[in-house]
Amino acid sequence: MKKQAWVCVVAGLAGCATTGGVTREDAMESGKVLPSLADLEARRAEFVDVEIAPDEAVGEQDLDVLRPLVRAAMVLDRLFWRQASADGPRIRQELASARDDRGRVLRDLVEIHYGPYDRLRGHEPFLDAPPKPLGATFYPADMTREEFEAHLRAHPEDREAFESPFTVIRRDEGGRLRAIPYSEFYREDLAEAARLLRDAASATRDPALARFLASRADAFESNDYYESDMNWMDLGTATDGGPSDIEVTIGPYEVYEDRLFNLKAAFEAFVTVRDRAESEKLARVTRFLDEIEANLPVDDRHKNYSRGAASPISVVQVVLTAGDTRAGVQTTAFNLPNDERVRAAKGSKKVLLKNVGQAKFRESLIPIARTVLDPALMRFVDFDAYFNDILMHEVSHGLGPGIIARPDGTKTTVNAALRETYSAIEECKADVVGIFGTLWLIEHGVFPRDLLERTMATYLAGIFRSVRFGIEEAHGRANIVEFNFLRRAGAFTHDPATGRFGVDEARFPAAIRDLARALLTLEAEGDHEGATRFLAEYGGMPDEVAGALARLRDVPVDIRPHYPLGEALLGGPRTPSTD
Repeated sequence: MKKQAWVCVVAGLAGCATTGGVTREDAMESGKVLPSLADLEARRAEFVDVEIAPDEAVGEQDLDVLRPLVRAAMVLDRLFWRQASADGPRIRQELASARDDRGRVLRDLVEIHYGPYDRLRGHEPFLDAPPKPLGATFYPADMTREEFEAHLRAHPEDREAFESPFTVIRRDEGGRLRAIPYSEFYREDLAEAARLLRDAASATRDPALARFLASRADAFESNDYYESDMNWMDLGTATDGGPSDIEVTIGPYEVYEDRLFNLKAAFEAFVTVRDRAESEKLARVTRFLDEIEANLPVDDRHKNYSRGAASPISVVQVVLTAGDTRAGVQTTAFNLPNDERVRAAKGSKKVLLKNVGQAKFRESLIPIARTVLDPALMRFVDFDAYFNDILMHEVSHGLGPGIIARPDGTKTTVNAALRETYSAIEECKADVVGIFGTLWLIEHGVFPRDLLERTMATYLAGIFRSVRFGIEEAHGRANIVEFNFLRRAGAFTHDPATGRFGVDEARFPAAIRDLARALLTLEAEGDHEGATRFLAEYGGMPDEVAGALARLRDVPVDIRPHYPLGEALLGGPRTPSTD
């Protein structure tokens, strides 16, 4: 981008005729049609500002541990800015001093989306920026899938390093691709984060927390995350000294930012305190995971009982989030670690962010339901069903195939086999198997019978909430696939006269079973071509949904969180100059 254009955006100098942040001459020369100020303001209004804090006061001893943790989280936030886009950190800094209306709106949008690319609109630029590479900054911007795969065919000894979640791919002086470990590429920032984690480890009296923090600090320097992932699974377990209420997740985890291969992990952090009462109430679900697995609607040879019996559930109140999880749409839960070796040994842990979920339910889901659902369903839309859907979604990431056999007898993961289709298929599977599991638990008396109607109504409303994230994004795409499949099966209904949607209770369970079977089979067989066809068949936007989304224009798509306790522990609100 021309520097003159940025002067116009940031300083609003007299004589700069601007169109969405660039001079009109620039826009005309490039042929790009950029958002108007009104469009930018509408995009900003899609995210409602919400303050989120723990429900109860945090003890002084835990505050001493939280202080270095929130600072370490912000180091990873800085790293994710670098991962998300090449120009994002510079653009953010240049907009920091903006005073005119356009500059302030652009500053907010860049902060929300962690760069100049709209995450609700397929990462399209809202500034005069080049198209965002599918591989973000994990790969050379001009590298293609074909070049990557050709290199591995020519150099099979590089496969492990190239496909590692914890390497970036760059070219050497001769133009050949090479893999660089995160611990080397991000050395200075990771050393700072490691020091802060060790400070927190020395401040806690919880042996499990101290062990995790120390091993995660080591991982930042060694690039080997296995031991620290194993230790993370033990957080919150009973110890002689009694566990603290702190639950922290910090490191490179999710692969959504890598839209080229879904291989490379992005940095993120959740600094939270445990909600013990809710955690204990929900932990009972884990006792039935093997029975749900046994009853999954997939061939018995594909059923997987080897991903570990442990599946702890932790309900938490968020103090601060950072990095990948803070970009664009906010998560309400997660299921980690992603390392299949850890899942095989210890299972996976589900962490539900209750105060974030409450904010999203209040600010977004309720007004959506009032707009798109048959009014008769409104009495069934409630937070308990919404929170249960989140729980069952996260539990279901740990159900079904994980490590699978190739036709030649070698082993691989579902992630590697499905490649760029994996994120959407896996999110879809977790949604649908979660609903399947809920229906099974209702049928067997674990959940109350009246949860069925509440689940169906709340799930349908939630689909419209997720689709608004954009159907190019993994969660949004998964939800439009679910809608289209269930609509064709007659489980969802539509009244053309009112434009409102309903549920056919008689057809719903069988349709969920059929969709679960299709998704689980695609994963179990590592069927990349089949997954591609499936997403193409069911991933389009139907007119009736587009019409409903148009009526949601004034409903926030999601929240923009502010964490007063976390910011206070940092010494003030998060800004580019204080990160």
